[in-house]
Formats: sequence, C-alpha cells, structure tokens
Amino acid sequence: MGRPFGIPVYVSPTWFIVAAFITITFAPTFQIRPPHLGVPESYAVAFAFAVLLYVSVLLHELAHCVVAKMYGLPVRRITLYLLGGVSEIEREPETPGREFMVAFAGPLLSLGLAAIGFGLEVTVVPEGGVLSLLTWQLWVANLIVGVFNLLPGLPLDGGRMLRAGVWKMTSNPGSGTIAAAWVGRGLAIAMVAVPFALALASNQSLGWEYVIWSVLLASFIWFGATQALRVARVRARIPRVNARALARRAVAVTAETPLAEALRRAAEAQAGAVVVVDHGGRPVAIVNEVAVESTPEQRRPWVTAGSLARSLEPSLVLAADLSGESLIDAMRDAPAGEYLLVERGGEIYGVLATSDVNKVFSGV
Repeated sequence: MGRPFGIPVYVSPTWFIVAAFITITFAPTFQIRPPHLGVPESYAVAFAFAVLLYVSVLLHELAHCVVAKMYGLPVRRITLYLLGGVSEIEREPETPGREFMVAFAGPLLSLGLAAIGFGLEVTVVPEGGVLSLLTWQLWVANLIVGVFNLLPGLPLDGGRMLRAGVWKMTSNPGSGTIAAAWVGRGLAIAMVAVPFALALASNQSLGWEYVIWSVLLASFIWFGATQALRVARVRARIPRVNARALARRAVAVTAETPLAEALRRAAEAQAGAVVVVDHGGRPVAIVNEVAVESTPEQRRPWVTAGSLARSLEPSLVLAADLSGESLIDAMRDAPAGEYLLVERGGEIYGVLATSDVNKVFSGV
C-alpha cells in the first residue's frame, strides 16, 4: 500500500473481515446517536471509522518501526490484518533499554492520538455532527488500543516492556521472554474467564460481539505467548551450536573421481563429507549429501563426484571457530546443505552440514 519511511506496508485479506465486522457492529450506533443517520449513511460512516481505526493501527506500528530503524534494526515490512498490525523487525535490540523503547513507542503514539482526539472534540469539533461522533469513536478506540497494548504479557507491547525489565534485572533475555510469555498466557485465560465469571455472578448475558472479540483476542495472546516460549527454548540452545564440534571430517577428491570411489575413501577415513578439489589441491565444491543418497548404489561407479557437488561460493566457506549467533547468522545469510569450514590460514577443517545443526534444535 506504500512505503512510509521506506517501510513496505501490506494489507492482509483478513482486514476486510474485520472491516465488515466493525461496519456491521458500529452502524447502529451512528443511527441511535446524534445526528441519527439513515441506514445507508450509518454504514458508510461505520466503514469510514474502520478505515480510520486501521490508519491509527498503522501509525502505531510505524512508531515501533521508526524507533527500531533509529537503533539500526532492519525492518522488513508492516502488515495490517484481522487483529491489528504486525511489524516485522528482523533483529532484536541489543540492550533491554532499546527493547523497552521500541516496544513503548507504539502505545505512546496511540495514547497521544487519543489525547489529540479528545482535545479536538472538546475544543474544535462542533457537537452533534458526524465529525464529532467519528472523533469520539477514534479517540476512545486509540485509548483502548494504547491501554490494551500496555498489558504486561507477550505478544503485547507491554509484554515486551516486561521482558526488557526482567532482562535488565537478570542480564538474560531468555528469562525475560519466559516470564513475559507466561504472564501473557495468564492474560489470555483471564480475558475469557473473568467476563464470563462476572456475567454469571450478576446473572447477565454477554453480547455475541463481546464473546467473539474476547475469544479472538485471547487466542491471539495465547498463541503469541506460546510462540514466544518456543522461540526462547530455541534461543537457549543457540550457544550449543559450535562449528568445530559439529563439523564432519572430510576427504578431498578431484571432480572426475567416481562417486563410489569417493565414498569408499570417506568410509576408510571415517569421514562424513566429501570435498572436491582442483589439481592444485584447492577446494572448489562440496558433494551434496542429499544428491548422494538419491543416487542408486549401482550407478555410483559411473557417476563422478563433481557432478553431485555444489560449487563453493565465498558465502559457503565459513571460519571453523564460528559459534552461536554468529554461526546462525552466517548460515541464514547463505542457506545451503553443507558449508566448508576452514582455519584462519585457509586450511580445510571439515564440512558443516545443516542437518547436523538442525538436530541441535530438534524436539524444541
């Protein structure tokens, strides 16, 4: 839909669902309250409210992204969807203070819009008209969005702020994530349980619109918190990822070597990988494990190792001493099945298979 501040903005098809829901829900309000619009006009104004509300959501997300870009964090895009908006910031802030500021920027802007809307309604906008009603609806909606997002549970902004606080106290971002995610799960349960309990206690029934919104928002928070816990468990295993520890011993063969012979040499040397070298001994390719497994055994004497190898681009040659985040980032930048590990002097250390790295995270 555009690129404000250089950030691509997308609108999911699910937005039309919530736009229709808001229009149907709020149209009667515009008929009952002054200026008592007719049915067609009330639906048109209700739809305008839905659009303006999501403009406010877009501004909320832009606030997150602009602060993130100020800290040098790359932003992929903003997507408006069924339950609001999501900012795809590709990297986490380096410090809890920056995490707090990126998270707080959104609710702060929403509360600021609410204050501006309230001020305009009180001082500028004439009473009793469509503009007055729209202004009231928008500033109240922004107030709700701002306060709701300050609730201290992931995936809400308040949860990220809580995460930053726990991170600051414990010096462990994982501990912050786990604490904020469990609070988020508690909020999800309370969001459904408390209204029903109050309704039962007062012998009143809940409106269907309220039930739908409560269940949708509670589901959003629950699944977001669950995903945050899963990510925390994955990140806890990242320090275990060590290129040297996971490397496979490699044997070097020339490109014209039959695959069967290359595999025989690898088995004899108890190596788990085959590197193709030129006649000067320089590595030029890595034999692909998946391609080897898919080659029938009876054909292997007639297939050359070089025909099943991937050329070694510079990004596929990694330092043998990489580990943790640095290793994951290097692999993410150049996705492949195998990487050549070399010492600082350029000597071959071994081959790192992506499948071996994935095993570290299996079962998370």
